[in-house]
Amino acid sequence: MSARQRRRKEGPWAKSRGREVVAPGQGELVVRGDRLQKVLAAAGMGSRRQCEELIRAGRVEVDRVVVSELGTRVDPTCQEIRVDGMPLPRAERVYYAVHKPPGVVTTHRDPSGRPRVIDLVPSGRERLFPVGRLDLHSEGLILVTNDGELANRLTHPRYEVGKTYRVLVAGRPTREVLEKLVQGVHLAEGVARAQRVKIKTQHSKSTLLEMILDEGRNREIRRVLARLGHKVLRLTRIAVGPIRLGRLSPGAYRRLSRQEIEAIRRAATRKP
Repeated sequence: MSARQRRRKEGPWAKSRGREVVAPGQGELVVRGDRLQKVLAAAGMGSRRQCEELIRAGRVEVDRVVVSELGTRVDPTCQEIRVDGMPLPRAERVYYAVHKPPGVVTTHRDPSGRPRVIDLVPSGRERLFPVGRLDLHSEGLILVTNDGELANRLTHPRYEVGKTYRVLVAGRPTREVLEKLVQGVHLAEGVARAQRVKIKTQHSKSTLLEMILDEGRNREIRRVLARLGHKVLRLTRIAVGPIRLGRLSPGAYRRLSRQEIEAIRRAATRKP
């Protein structure tokens, strides 16, 4: 079955590239991979053109299926690629905790040339990408990895991996406001709600809140609080599941320990 026939059979959502695509709400998010010939060339199988010839000749398999289309995109961190029946060595999986400063974008490509989160970590042969997002003016913890499967689980709400934020807002939110944050606030794309909210400190004209959310809609916290009459003055993510920002300085990074990797994988295990 050709890629076009497969998309026609699976529906409009199957136009996304990369890993196997499933209907929205029924499976994991899609991580866009690299072109197969680029992955083969990076693994030392020859030049890009030579790798294209390998694909055309039917000598390359992805997850035990022969692939002969040059536009195929794959994720070598979670898919098995074989050439002439021999497995392609998988790229080493790497995991970084990064303290994103304000003014740094989390997108992989930025036409405006602004600094990116992935520019803050060492570059190698691995295709790294940030897990989730933080808007331009927010700061704090963001994970960077080449582990597509884990990234899917951490960003998909069905796995309920909480992200913890310290949010400085203008004014003094009432108990009713805090209850609305947990009960849910209607946004254009659906209801946004916090798992938990508590007041850390209060001043005469501002309040520091700690909020835990398991979703990551665009500017979600800022929009929800604005809807309730409280402008966000500063927003910092301090944790993703069990991984804490700690004393990591803005712009700095560190590799996750083996214990942290095991802990975040456990946190991303699907809940019943």
